Amino acid sequence: MAAVTIRNLSEEAHRALKLRAARNNRSAEAEMRAILEAAARPESRLRLGTALAEMSRKIGLTNADIEALEKTRNARPAEPMRFA
Repeated sequence: MAAVTIRNLSEEAHRALKLRAARNNRSAEAEMRAILEAAARPESRLRLGTALAEMSRKIGLTNADIEALEKTRNARPAEPMRFA
């Protein structure tokens, strides 16, 4: 597990972190860890598959539409570009 040292943190910020930790029944270190985790890995991050599914629902795409697109699609692999 990684360790981090934070230098030059103001006394006001340190006091505010301690108060916030006390309100959340955590140690100051646990509170800082929770803040960093939430900032680095937010729960509301955009997931591509979810976004695409939502877009298709908004425009009214159905499974039948997707099947029709699959039938008309050229299944032959693309040719690589050639530079002369």
